[in-house]
Amino acid sequence: MNWAARLIGGRFHYGWLTVAVVFLVLLAAAGTRATPSVMMVPLEHQFGWSRATISLAISVNIALYGLMGPFAAAAMQRFGIRPTLLAALGTMAAGVALSSLMTHPWQMVLIWGVMVGGSTGVAALSLSATVVTRWFTTRRGLVMGILTASSATGQLVFLPMLAAIAEHYGWRQVVWVVALAAAVVIPLVAFLLPERPADMKLRPYGEPHDAPQASAVNKQNPLAIAFGTLAMASKTRDFWLLFFSFFICGASTNGYVGTHLIAMCGDYGMTEVQGASLLAAMGIFDLFGTTLSGWLSDRFNSRVLLFWYYGLRGLSLMYLPHAFGIDFFGLPLFAVFYGLDWIATVPPTVRLATDVYGKESAPVVFGWIVAGHQLGAAFAALGAGMLRASLGTYTVASMISGGLCLVAAVIVLQINKPAKVPETQAV
Repeated sequence: MNWAARLIGGRFHYGWLTVAVVFLVLLAAAGTRATPSVMMVPLEHQFGWSRATISLAISVNIALYGLMGPFAAAAMQRFGIRPTLLAALGTMAAGVALSSLMTHPWQMVLIWGVMVGGSTGVAALSLSATVVTRWFTTRRGLVMGILTASSATGQLVFLPMLAAIAEHYGWRQVVWVVALAAAVVIPLVAFLLPERPADMKLRPYGEPHDAPQASAVNKQNPLAIAFGTLAMASKTRDFWLLFFSFFICGASTNGYVGTHLIAMCGDYGMTEVQGASLLAAMGIFDLFGTTLSGWLSDRFNSRVLLFWYYGLRGLSLMYLPHAFGIDFFGLPLFAVFYGLDWIATVPPTVRLATDVYGKESAPVVFGWIVAGHQLGAAFAALGAGMLRASLGTYTVASMISGGLCLVAAVIVLQINKPAKVPETQAV
């Protein structure tokens, strides 16, 4: 990788090239994780599987995607970012390719739920937090916003194309395209992703030259790192406030809209490509919204930002059932409004976790918070599928999801709130 440093010749900090590589990794992982939403209707038609059955596999995928976060962050501390990522990407590509042979629901749960869910969980938000805290002292919010937006970009790049392939050629061709995309990023990680700035004889971006050097590699077992950090953080109120607010974040994004919007559009006579294009349009706006959120989190109170993000998201979800059948002020307005807010919550949440728990512990703590996010997503993916199967509509699920967001808007105002200093009484 020193050859890459010589190639850029000091024209810009190597940390920005690291961000570019990680952005592509996250993009491929996000596209992979979102693929089952495109496959839901084709699998239902070919095998007769119910949406509740398919939603079970997706909920396992989402849960493991989140639960891997703290262990992935700990493994990156112990073994390094590059070896951990290479193992995950190899598993991801192999698992997706293997799914082309599946014919039974349990196979989808094993492959897309366990193998793909676990491997994509390594290339997720915990990776972003680890890279940001290692490579940047300033501009952390902006960089976190850029990396977080890659999941929206993954939808933007993959979903409409995958939906068109599924519609014209079948779901198995979708699987091969996704497996190839996962395999393509492996050499980028192998040759362009160093562990730390010190490996390139650099300091983190924006760090003063007289600042103390970062600590050495943690030699503890990754399980000990992950659970030790959890034991420390779980004794604080802020951890549970962050955890449950992010639980609601996951329930209202990946779990509900990300999993069920394409199928929901089908209930109103829209094609899979139209539904996927709606998600992609939301991805475009989230690319701007999340990046802007990162810039704002460097400058404004993160609690207040989160209050507005969750509150506005809740209102937009309550509006969603009424948006179908309305022209400009229907789904297009929802796509813009909800898209800008999709995962704008991530940069201020990372900022609060770093402020409370410090630079070294924050990635692992945030990994546990992301676990809450994905547990919420799994809860919503399965719950919405069951409600749709029993009621024949997603309206109740939309209202529940929107109401939970309004609850989160109140919760976040208490995170890292300065203690009140009692006034001195006059004598």
